[in-house]
Amino acid sequence: MTELTDDAVAQLTGIDQRTIDAVLHGRLADPFALFGPHRMEDNIVVRTFQPGALAVDVVERLPGNDTGSRLLESLYNVNQSGLFVSGAPLLAPGQDYLLRVTWPTAAGGEHMQYMEDPYRFGLLLGELDMHLLREGTHRELGNCLGANPMTIDGVAGTRFAVWAPNARRVSVVGDFNQWDGRRHPMRLRLEAGVWELFIPRLKSGARYQYEIVGVDGNVLPLKADPVARATEPPPSTVSVVASDLPFRWSDGDWMASRAARHHAAAPLSIYEVHAGSWLRILEEDSRSLNWHELGDRLIPYALGMGFTHIEFLPIMEHPFGGSWGYQPLGLFAPTARFGPPAGFASFVDRCHAAGLGVILDWVPAHFPTDAHGLVRFDGTALYEHQDPREGFHQDWNTLIYNLGRNEVCSFLIASALEWLERYHVDGLRVDAVASMLYRDYSRKHGEWVPNVYGGRENLEAVAFLRNLNQVIGERCPGAMMIAEESTAWPGVSSPVVEGGLGFTHKWNMGWMHDTLRYMAYDPLYRQYHHHDMTFGLIYAFSEKFVLPISHDEVVHGKGSLLNKMPGADNWQRLANLRSYLGFMWAHPGKKLLFMGCEIAQQTEWNHDASPDWSLLDNPAHRGVQRLVRDLNRIYAAEPALHRKDASPEGFAWVIGDDNHNSVFAFLRKGDAGDAPVVVVLNMTPVPREGYRIGVPTGGEWREVMNTDAAAYGGAGMGNGEAIRADAHPAHGMEQSLQLRLPPLAVLILKPAQYPAH
Repeated sequence: MTELTDDAVAQLTGIDQRTIDAVLHGRLADPFALFGPHRMEDNIVVRTFQPGALAVDVVERLPGNDTGSRLLESLYNVNQSGLFVSGAPLLAPGQDYLLRVTWPTAAGGEHMQYMEDPYRFGLLLGELDMHLLREGTHRELGNCLGANPMTIDGVAGTRFAVWAPNARRVSVVGDFNQWDGRRHPMRLRLEAGVWELFIPRLKSGARYQYEIVGVDGNVLPLKADPVARATEPPPSTVSVVASDLPFRWSDGDWMASRAARHHAAAPLSIYEVHAGSWLRILEEDSRSLNWHELGDRLIPYALGMGFTHIEFLPIMEHPFGGSWGYQPLGLFAPTARFGPPAGFASFVDRCHAAGLGVILDWVPAHFPTDAHGLVRFDGTALYEHQDPREGFHQDWNTLIYNLGRNEVCSFLIASALEWLERYHVDGLRVDAVASMLYRDYSRKHGEWVPNVYGGRENLEAVAFLRNLNQVIGERCPGAMMIAEESTAWPGVSSPVVEGGLGFTHKWNMGWMHDTLRYMAYDPLYRQYHHHDMTFGLIYAFSEKFVLPISHDEVVHGKGSLLNKMPGADNWQRLANLRSYLGFMWAHPGKKLLFMGCEIAQQTEWNHDASPDWSLLDNPAHRGVQRLVRDLNRIYAAEPALHRKDASPEGFAWVIGDDNHNSVFAFLRKGDAGDAPVVVVLNMTPVPREGYRIGVPTGGEWREVMNTDAAAYGGAGMGNGEAIRADAHPAHGMEQSLQLRLPPLAVLILKPAQYPAH
């Protein structure tokens, strides 16, 4: 076909050469102004860009006919550019049509494809969506932004929407358009900075990314969808259109009872797990379990061990496995490493059916700098701060979210709600809260920007956290919000209306550091560090605490929990470990233990390998596992050990000053009518005979726990089935017990009958 001059093209189509060049070079500012149906005089012309096509016809579509019928017009290929246009009006207003595109085949033949025209659909997002997006209060971004399969005007397809206010162009690219950013440029909704496009007949499972032309006119590296609900497994960075089939939940009873299970007076014992390394299949190239296999193996194990909850290190999609998930980019997508999103939903449902809760670690503090992610998403510092003194985390080489921007706060809060509402997760452990609260966190003088009052507090982060916790409290009753916060910031777990941050719990990092430091000392010198075990009780009730022995304590050269324990031989090291676990479970506060610690793992955690489960062939290690199981059962069974975890009324020292013998004794109390419990620690390898302990009631007492029991690998030294209190005042009480204190051991005792008769 003879090429036309610029004037001839403009006369025939109403399109000048400048517009054609913009199409060919992917610089079209407003694709809907050119493509699709357009009124010319009293009728409609059609324009479409199909580079590489041999021909494009417009055919009339009859109801129920997806392949079209009567030919309306064969479009003109302007200068063989792939821009096909009508030479004259061909449609009446409102007349439906299809495009019939003829493509060449590799064998030299032709292939005909009927398709919908994506540029014939009107505005997709409603005015309410625009208002909420602009205001930063859209709580269901997964249903608004991202890729959502839906039917519009009777046509099934996928609606795409992405926030990129400073971009010059945004296109959806994928296998469906040969990853050609000129084929599906999106419409900009200027009022909210959101780009949208409906691609007809595109189904769940389609692979896609965004091609973005930045504010400077340069094409950015392909970007993953920040709100994608599914992804391909790394190292791929491709987003996937998630299934729109609703998951059939069967956990109504659990959800109805969840608030009671999470009450401050309820027992909470958390098993912290890295899903990728809890159990690897050595025979299959050391692969990780998928969600179905984890359901088969992990759920009965955690339940049998007496834990109430499983807490996963972040499972949000993350590019680098060595980050353990703490540098995520897919804040709406369960990582594809373990299967599809429905697999994770099924795992949660199975946990709830078994009586186990699920907690996820969640990271709103920072994100990695991978080019396909959020970094300079539209060519500008959109999600992060422009100033590196505010926006770059020096410790982790990551970028810090700009929490002064409404849209960023909305993105993060919607992510949290996605896990709690869409996946029925029971709580989030919010990572690195301390780094969010302080502008000078891990920075030297001159490396940080003060707040508007000249202080170091990050006021935007404080406002964000309070808003986050208020929204979740309103929308997700009974869900836990747990702060990993290592400073003395007041009121972390106090309600927002009382001036707090609004979390339900806070990790007690100080307790962990102090007590592990004490345990590392040779027992001979522990008498000089007695306060490390007692200091935590000064502030134990200032927050609703979780006592964490987490993954952070068994990596990066810190050694395993067992290797922190001193001792001339393995027996003493194991005895120290058993006594520490006994102290932890008896101490006020909810419990968290990282996988492998329950079997006295000898080496520190390696995310590329499982815990050494073969240690369970050794009776001593099997004994530690049995101890953790029994501690969980006693903790749940004895109200005195959990009902007043966060109240000073539930604790009283009996002996807190016997540093010479390194002996501690304290009383745990529940509600009126609950039997009290006395806990005694002997933290030296020297047995103590006839050690007198004051008790609040007379009669017989019995040991409900002795960490030196033979069943746990100990020497079996103890006090028999029952010990009778006598009328010998001690420690401010009228009755007392004379006890044999086993070496490096913890005793937990309760009245045989209560009230005593």
